[in-house]
Amino acid sequence: MRRLSALALLFIAIAVYGCSKPPVRCTSPEDNPRHHYLSGMELLDRGMVDSAAEKFSRASWCDEKFAPAHAGTAITVAIKGEDALYQTYKGPGRNADVVREELKKARKLSKTPEDTFAYRLAAMRTATVMKDGDWLEDVQEHHKAALKLKVDEGNLIFYQGREAADYFMGNAWLEAREFQKARDSFGTVLNSKKDGRWHGPSDKAWKRTDKMVRAISGITLGDVGKIIALRDTVSRADMAALLIDELKVDKLFMGRIPTKPREAKFIPHDVLSSPFKEEVSSLIGLGVRGIEPSYDETTRANVFRPDDPVKRKELALALEDIVIKLTGNERIASAFLGHALSPFPDVAPSSSWYNAIMSVTTRNLMETELSGEFRPDDAVDGAEAIMAIRVLKHQLNIY
Repeated sequence: MRRLSALALLFIAIAVYGCSKPPVRCTSPEDNPRHHYLSGMELLDRGMVDSAAEKFSRASWCDEKFAPAHAGTAITVAIKGEDALYQTYKGPGRNADVVREELKKARKLSKTPEDTFAYRLAAMRTATVMKDGDWLEDVQEHHKAALKLKVDEGNLIFYQGREAADYFMGNAWLEAREFQKARDSFGTVLNSKKDGRWHGPSDKAWKRTDKMVRAISGITLGDVGKIIALRDTVSRADMAALLIDELKVDKLFMGRIPTKPREAKFIPHDVLSSPFKEEVSSLIGLGVRGIEPSYDETTRANVFRPDDPVKRKELALALEDIVIKLTGNERIASAFLGHALSPFPDVAPSSSWYNAIMSVTTRNLMETELSGEFRPDDAVDGAEAIMAIRVLKHQLNIY
């Protein structure tokens, strides 16, 4: 009887245990944590942060102990944490706590060197985004640790190669405005693999940083210049800041032309809240063509449009005007008029910008494409603007 009771209790215990097992959450072949993690990382690459977060959440739902899912979640939270609306909703500093929690889980749950590699790169990427404390030192430490791992590159779900660590180290150097070191890191990637996943992005980044390194060679940039050098496009307010703070055209004009630069008679209403209001006002007072206020039919007032990107043809006109004012040589403004043919396939000799474009290209202040195209309507990038200022500074002793 006692034996029967014991057996009965054993069967009951087994039945209870069997009923308490967690349900199988993900059953279809495509519904698995590896697939969702890879999809999430690819969505991150495309800037679709919310969609990526959903994928990482699903990966964790399928397997709560899948370490890379937590690494991916940490990246999305770091990026979302830069959003003012997110900070208002979650509370100041909350995103940093969540990032630390997710990274801690990613490290603790890592079962393979490949999992740990994903954790290390997530730590690098989140530190680069948030920039808390000694963030650059943290990125360097995780970079070194990632390269020491003996990973099977075929099992790196998303990163596919160890050189991914060098690529994101390059991004960190770029954010820290260490352009030379950024270029070197991207160069390391290019030298490691010819057709790896990170070769294309590194090639593009290397060319960008190489232009920055060449642009700042021989000049000392202030904080404003370093910030603008990183920009893919330069706004009209940015250009005013560069010309006043970096080139110091207001002081140059005072020393090289008989009349003193005048202060702007008015400040357009659309620059009153700009951080470069004073620089814009000074530039307006100098009357530099190409970046002057214009009449707006809607508001029926002269506006500066501080946030509009500067086009290459506008920069050409501004640089030509500065040269004319510095040299006092008015003939520069018409030196190339009357040409029957243009050396640029995309700029006609009859264009109102033609003379200015000829002026800046013959003085090496701006460059054309290898095809000879000037791209007059394309936006100026930060490195290009800095390059023009550097060359003009070097030529000031000539004029």
